[in-house]
Amino acid sequence: MRKAQLRKEMLQKRLGYDAAEIALKSKLIAANFFQHFSFENIKAIHIFLPIQLKNEIDTWLIIQKLHTEYSQIQVVASVSDLQELTLTHHWLLPETELVQNKWGIPEPQGAEVVAIEQIDMVLVPLLAFDIQGHRVGYGKGFYDRFLERCRPDTIKVGLSLEEPITAITDIHTGDTPLDFALTPTNIYKFNN
Repeated sequence: MRKAQLRKEMLQKRLGYDAAEIALKSKLIAANFFQHFSFENIKAIHIFLPIQLKNEIDTWLIIQKLHTEYSQIQVVASVSDLQELTLTHHWLLPETELVQNKWGIPEPQGAEVVAIEQIDMVLVPLLAFDIQGHRVGYGKGFYDRFLERCRPDTIKVGLSLEEPITAITDIHTGDTPLDFALTPTNIYKFNN
């Protein structure tokens, strides 16, 4: 299936979930994340902050557990440059002030900038993904540009409310595949 059609269908499906369904799926994904990954060599995890109006996965469940139970790991979140369509990355501490941008994304304000090279793992928002680890986001390319600049050994983990489709048919060279994808019931490892 082509990205544009998949994006439209999956966003419509996701917007059909009620708050209780999103909360349950988010809780299962968070449990899956902590059950399946070892964090002994991880010092910094980049995590997207959820857009509630778009029924995104509640990543605050993961962030709060990292802050309280994994104090050796620092959390990183992004600020979007809406003109350049790029992201800058900042430490996200429990006391960090957040301000919503025009798309409803909470962003850290006044937080220290983090170099991409410091990031060991990235949790990537997904509208959809396929069994090869290719992903579909909102289509602006923010994460494509970000992921291609990450270290080769940075672990890229997609978080999805839905299971994978067989194939995304219009992949291009700028698409960075995932290493893993998590759904409420499964974990997928890709050989990229």
